[in-house]
Amino acid sequence: LVDIWNVIEAFRENGLNTLEPQNEVSVSRLETLVSSLYHNLNKRLPPTQQVHVDSKASLLLNWLLAAYSGDNSGKIRVFSIKVALAIMCAGKMVDKLRYIFSQISDGAGQLIHWKLGDFLREVLALPAAVFESPTFFYKEGLESEIFPVENKITVNDFMAGFMTEPGPACLVWMPLLHRLATVESVVHPTVCSVCMRENFTGFRYRCQRCHGYQLCQDCFWQGRVSLNHQNDHEVKEYSSYKSPSKQIGHSLRKSFRCVPDKQIQALPRFPEQPEKTLNLSHIVPPSPLPSHNGFPDGGIPGLYDRSSTLDSRATGLSLDSNGTSGTRGGAVNSNDEEHRLIARYAARLAQESRTPGGSAPDPVQIGLDSSRAQRELIMQLESKNKEIMREIQKLRRQQEAEQVAPESPALMNELRALRQRKGELEGHLGALQDSRRQLMAQLEGLMRMLKNHQTQSPRSTPNSSPRSGKSPPIPQGPPMPNQGSRQGPMNPGGSGMPPNVPPGMLPPGVGGMHGQDPHMGPGGGGMDMRGYAPNGNNSE
Repeated sequence: LVDIWNVIEAFRENGLNTLEPQNEVSVSRLETLVSSLYHNLNKRLPPTQQVHVDSKASLLLNWLLAAYSGDNSGKIRVFSIKVALAIMCAGKMVDKLRYIFSQISDGAGQLIHWKLGDFLREVLALPAAVFESPTFFYKEGLESEIFPVENKITVNDFMAGFMTEPGPACLVWMPLLHRLATVESVVHPTVCSVCMRENFTGFRYRCQRCHGYQLCQDCFWQGRVSLNHQNDHEVKEYSSYKSPSKQIGHSLRKSFRCVPDKQIQALPRFPEQPEKTLNLSHIVPPSPLPSHNGFPDGGIPGLYDRSSTLDSRATGLSLDSNGTSGTRGGAVNSNDEEHRLIARYAARLAQESRTPGGSAPDPVQIGLDSSRAQRELIMQLESKNKEIMREIQKLRRQQEAEQVAPESPALMNELRALRQRKGELEGHLGALQDSRRQLMAQLEGLMRMLKNHQTQSPRSTPNSSPRSGKSPPIPQGPPMPNQGSRQGPMNPGGSGMPPNVPPGMLPPGVGGMHGQDPHMGPGGGGMDMRGYAPNGNNSE
């Protein structure tokens, strides 16, 4: 379920890709990494197949500590974590070896032999944790026995050395471990000749002497026999099941040679020079949409609006508490600008509703103003992000030039503060993007209300008398931020409309007179965004 690509993504999320392989991480940080693996797994699984994160994370954490923290120091090297998780996770053996080679090679794509020795020490700690060190152990010069020092080893040579039969004697358990993980879910629709169990899983073993004699994985490993079968008989291991008809066809093909045999699939070839990667250090990832977090596109708008508002406020508070005075002023100004923008649109809508013959505001102009304001905020945050990245690169260059030890507390604290500030700015940018989508949805709903009001205004005349009887109570929607201090006078009845508007002029959905617009959410803001994409595209 957790493959090598999920493990690599967890390394990036927790910042292990920026640390040196020889650095050590604490148990708390390792626990965060392990927990993130299972949290991300639950996001991909359906609700009925969720795993218990605490128990799984605790089991894996204790296993890693037992295998790699022999001195009980409570710290594990970064390289040990990468090797252990890459070997034990699911996925193709080719992908695992490619990742391992990327950790022990140089920039030219050539193997570094002393790093290969370091890899062998770390990977052989796994069988040693299950008391197999007498069989699989590390000795000095083992890396030279696998790959001579004078040879230049590329990624293709590295894969051929580890995946070609027979591989290195100290690592024969590694492909077996990979095959065991592969056949865990393979069902053999046959009967074990010893325990008489049907439809067993795992490996299947068939005797080459006894006709039709088959053993399950447990009976073969424990040495159980029955009838005339002996443990010294030659057996063949199967990781899949073929029906008798396919076996007969295969036998006929081999006998008559009517169909040429399939060629043995060779190992894949990869470019020997490492691919040039794009510099994505200045790219700010977009904030996830609500549907990515498990909420449908047409979910509960009121709940999502409140959560996004709370997130933006929390982001602003974190920036104010940790940032400089300039950052604090920028966060406050950005919030004030959002409130002024909302109040300006609300005042314009109120003015149009007071004027019977007034023309409706141009929705295109409203969208352009909102997009322009949001783009300016995004550009400001991106410039701050680039400035922080430049400072980080400058500090790294200074560290390399002065050969400062990576344990320098002042430098590490400054780098940690810069990374924290970068993360806060990215979170604030995501909150602003969510607020922008929320604002555009509310404006769309208000424009629809004005359009309905204009279409129904010719039906009523100035001399028409208001309806008799009491109007039903007006539903109270969630208030907009700072709306009470920015709008004009309100109706004493609490309807939120100007006092001089007759009841017949109310738009649909207001006052409960004409029914609620089916395209509008509980808070009055329309969520129908057909034909308009405020972010520039309509895809996720």
